[in-house]
Amino acid sequence: MSQEPTSAGDSPFRSEPSARDDAPQFVLPLVVRIERGAPPARTDALETSARAVLVILDDERSADDGEWAAAMRDWQDARIRKVVRRARGAEWRRAETLPGITVTGKSAEVRVFPPVPLDGWPKELAKLQVSGTDLDDPEPPVDAAPSAPVLWLNPDLDMSAGKAMAQTGHAAQLAWWELSDEERAAWRDAGFPLAVRTADPERWPELTTRGLPLVRDAGFTEIAPGSCTVVADHPALR
Repeated sequence: MSQEPTSAGDSPFRSEPSARDDAPQFVLPLVVRIERGAPPARTDALETSARAVLVILDDERSADDGEWAAAMRDWQDARIRKVVRRARGAEWRRAETLPGITVTGKSAEVRVFPPVPLDGWPKELAKLQVSGTDLDDPEPPVDAAPSAPVLWLNPDLDMSAGKAMAQTGHAAQLAWWELSDEERAAWRDAGFPLAVRTADPERWPELTTRGLPLVRDAGFTEIAPGSCTVVADHPALR
């Protein structure tokens, strides 16, 4: 399986075509639960979606001869596209009947599903809306612990929560690719702790030049192609 640990997006951005463009294209579906009157906090939704990506990457069904392994390989051999949709009530209950994993944060619930062909979504998920994922934080998030992996958002970009959830998922995946087996096991055993924070404008240029995994967006939605969206600052990669 080929890997490009320095760039990704709703699909990874490249100025020149690559073998990934010629491969069949798959997408990793993520569904966030947003009930009327009880939406999750934005930062918690972003952190929970990133953990959901790590959980499915690490799941035994995604490895070797597992039931999701072929789809996971096909997806990662092409562009690592992710699409976030929202669900509530009966929509969420129907989504839970499909094979996948629900990851719960403090206020957020995100269900991640094995990859599907770009034009082959299950009808239960295809009906769900992409729009309407604008979320807020009731209170500003506290500073991340110095020892925690941090996914730093570009302070100069304005992204919807759904877009940012996909981007933080990419960043977590790029960090995962760069870790050793021992480092992955340690992260898993700790419960995949991570924080999502917006970088200080003064610090952002320095974060993007430290050799850390960096997400560059393909520019299909919301922002310009090639935009740097997230830096994955995992302690093992510093």
